[in-house]
This record gives sequence, C-alpha cells and structure tokens, in this order.
Amino acid sequence: MSEMLKSSGAMVAATFASRILGMVREMVYAAFMGPTWVASAFVLAFQVPNLFRRLLGEGALTAAFIPIFKQKEVQEGETQMWRSANAVISGLVVAAGLVTVVAVIGISIMLQTGNFHENDKTELMLKLLRLMFPYMLLVCLAAVFIGMANARGHFFVPALGAVLLNVIMIASVLFLAPRMGHRLDQQIFGLAIGVVIAGIAQAFFQLPSLSREGYRFEWVRPWNDPTVREVVKKMLPGSIGVAAFQINVLVTQCFSFWFDPSIVATFNYAVRLMELPQGMFGISLATYLLPTLSGLAAQKKFPEFRATLRQGLGHLAFANLLAAAISLTLAEPIVRLLFERGLFDAEATQRVARALMCLAPGLLMFSMNNILARAFFALNDTQTPMKISVLCLVLNLGFAIWLVHPFREAGLGIANTMSAGINLALLTFALRKKLARLEVAELPRTLGVLLLDAVLAGIVAALLGMFWERRVGHHNLPQKLGAVFVPGTIASIVYWLVALWLKVPAVKEMTELILRKFRGQGKQS
Repeated sequence: MSEMLKSSGAMVAATFASRILGMVREMVYAAFMGPTWVASAFVLAFQVPNLFRRLLGEGALTAAFIPIFKQKEVQEGETQMWRSANAVISGLVVAAGLVTVVAVIGISIMLQTGNFHENDKTELMLKLLRLMFPYMLLVCLAAVFIGMANARGHFFVPALGAVLLNVIMIASVLFLAPRMGHRLDQQIFGLAIGVVIAGIAQAFFQLPSLSREGYRFEWVRPWNDPTVREVVKKMLPGSIGVAAFQINVLVTQCFSFWFDPSIVATFNYAVRLMELPQGMFGISLATYLLPTLSGLAAQKKFPEFRATLRQGLGHLAFANLLAAAISLTLAEPIVRLLFERGLFDAEATQRVARALMCLAPGLLMFSMNNILARAFFALNDTQTPMKISVLCLVLNLGFAIWLVHPFREAGLGIANTMSAGINLALLTFALRKKLARLEVAELPRTLGVLLLDAVLAGIVAALLGMFWERRVGHHNLPQKLGAVFVPGTIASIVYWLVALWLKVPAVKEMTELILRKFRGQGKQS
C-alpha cells in the first residue's frame, strides 16, 4: 500500500502541476471569451478530439493494452513486449490517421455544401473542429507512450506532458489569438492552432524516457497481428466502459448547444473545476492501479488483487469526499476567485456555481467508476463495463433532456450525477459477482464514517464562508482568496483530524507515510 501511495503520490504531484496550469488556462480562456456563443462553439469543437484524450489517455486504449503489455513482459520477455507495442503503435497511426483524413474531408464538404449564413454558430464550430481534429492522432500516440512508461514504473515524468500542453495552450491565447483578427470569432482560431501544437509537443515529450528503457520504434505490420486484434477487441467496448462521464458531457453539450449555446460554455467551466480534484487523485490513482492490478491478475494473485482494489477505493474516498464537500459549500467563492474577470461577469459566476454544486455530489462516483472499470480491464473483461455504460448513457441523455429546460446548466450537472450513481451501483454489483468474494466488508463502514466527516467539514466551510462574506466581503483579490482558503483550510483540518480520531485506515496510512518522510528528511539534514 505504501508503494501505491508513493507512486500515485508522484503522479499526484505531476498531475497537480498539470491541473493547476489547466485551471490557469481556463482562467485565461474565461477572461478572453467568457460564456459567449463563440466560447461554446470552441468548447464543443474541442470536445470531439479531446474526447479521444479522455478515452485513450485516461482510459480505453491503455486499459486494453497495458494488461497485454504486462503479460508479454512476464511471459515472453522484453523483446516481444516491445514488438507488441510497435504493432499497436503502427496500427494506431494507420487507423487514427485515416479517421482524421476522412473527418477533415467530410467537414470540408459540409462547409462547402451546407446552407450556412455569415457568422453562423454551427459554421464556426465546424471550422474549429476541422482545424483541431488532427489533435486526435497526436493524443492517441501520447496515450500509448504514457501507458508504456507507466507499465515500466515511470509515473512522474509522463504526467508532466500535460504541463507542457497547458503552457502551449495558454501561450496561444496571449500570443496567437491577437494576431488572428479583431473580432472574437476570428481570434478564436488562434486557440485552435495552439491545441494542435500542444498535441505535437505532448506526444514527442514522452520519447526520451522510453528510449532510456530500451524502446525503439520499428514498423510492424498490424493487419494480422494477434496483439493488435486483441487490443482492438477490448478497446472498442472499453472506450465506452471507462469514460462514461466524458461521453455524457459530449452528448449533453451537443444537445445544449442546439437548445441554448451559452449553456455549453458555462457547464464546461463547472466540469473543469470538478476535474481538478478528480484528476489530481482519482485519475492518478486509477492510472497506477491498472498495471498493478493487471500484474496481480496475470500472476493469479487474487487475494492481493482484492486487497489493493479495496485499499485504493478507501484512499480515493478520503480525498474526494472532502473535495466534494468544499466544492458544494464554497462553489460561488471558488468560481468568483478563478473566473470572474474580463468577459466573465457576476451572472456567469452564479450560473457556473450552480452547475458545480450539482456536479459535486457525484465527484466520488465519477472517480470510483474509473477505478472499478480498470479492475474489469485488468481481469480481461471489457464487455461488462460497456454494457453498463451504454445503459447509463441512455439514462443520462434522458435526464438531460428532462432537466436542461427548467434548470439549464444545473440540470446537466444533476443528470451527470444521477447517471454516475447508477453506473457505480451496477459496476459494484457486477464486480462482486465476478469476484465471488470481493472482500470489501469494511469499505462501506469506512465510507459511512467519511461521509459523516465530509458533512461536518461542509458545515464548517459553509458557516465560515457566510461569516467571511458578512464581515469581510469579496471586493478585492485578498478578500476573494480568503473567502475560499480560510474556510476551506479550516474545514480540511477538521476533516483530517476527525478521520484520524476515528481511525480511518486510509488516513492512518497517509499520516504515517508523511511522518516517515519528514523524519527521514530530518535525519538527512
């Protein structure tokens, strides 16, 4: 367990830097384009190639490939391991390249033959999508390279690739966009160019660390390669199974763009805020667990498999329940601090805050779905998560259509949270059946204790937030900072101390690891 905490902790550090820069990027985006229809067109266009980053970089391709990659290493040695990687990469370049070419040609034909009047919202969205679609090929390559590095025990450096991506995308707003024209619908193309440049940089950033491990690219005919066939067979259903949340976001945003374009941008800002804690710990832990669980499954060590999964879920619950409580009770101060400037006004703050409050209760469920889906993949089962997610996608779309008219972006948040809860319940039931003895009897008790602790922390944060608003206000930057960090910090300390007093296993292990690290540094000094 300490090894998991150290490795996922290294990823948390790198992912923390990436997510902070990602939040800076969203702050720059918000000030630059606000919740306008142009912003919604960019967000929706970026969602299509970016979905492949979510599916592949944090999900399906690596979930299908890493267990095979680890099996090759254990059973056939490094030579066959690297050969299987090259076969998958060769097939990926052909398939993703073909999809990119067909998509670009298809969008061009639509733009030529479509009946679009000047400055039409759909026309701008399609032009942006055509420009950004090559990002799909680049991010697919980066996903495979990152998965290979993770399987070889490297987590920190590969995760830094996202830092580089965010730096380039921020620079595109500051330096490229002003050179594209005077109107916002012209300048937005600078952001689209930045997306493609960032994809190139992220893919090639991974190669030096892989080269030191002994990897060399060689073309391997993928047509009849058994590894490629097995990866494709597992990846297609897995792309739905591991990323239901991201697919939900895309489907609901497409519907919302037709209903009211401004909803897409406001809901997107709330999703980005929710992804900060989800990515910092949930995705980092899930990324570490996939090769670990795959190795245990390959060696038939199922007691260790269950124990690792149980402990991982316990640590995830501790981190994300606190984040959910803070996001729910301090939503408006958080949004005001991060986004309210430029074209992002006070009304936009209230709309994004409402959506964040509706997404916050589902934070733990979103992250647990990621880990449980990876448990299925480690057991070479991609069908079960796919079937469950297809059902939840249909439910989510129904919830969104039902709720978006009366509640707008908040309705989309409620729909995502409801479908994520159903997804989690079904995945847990199916995994319990698959592993006859899941051995998680103590986990529900731990979750119950942590939930009560999170409610207490949320009450503390809410009361302190109201006190700060009445006595201090939010008229300048120091006051806005205090409105978030004073209540949030005190509530977090209360949460940690209560969990430690109640002897929650995850908190004890984290505290002991931190204390050992400080003692070790003290002895060295």
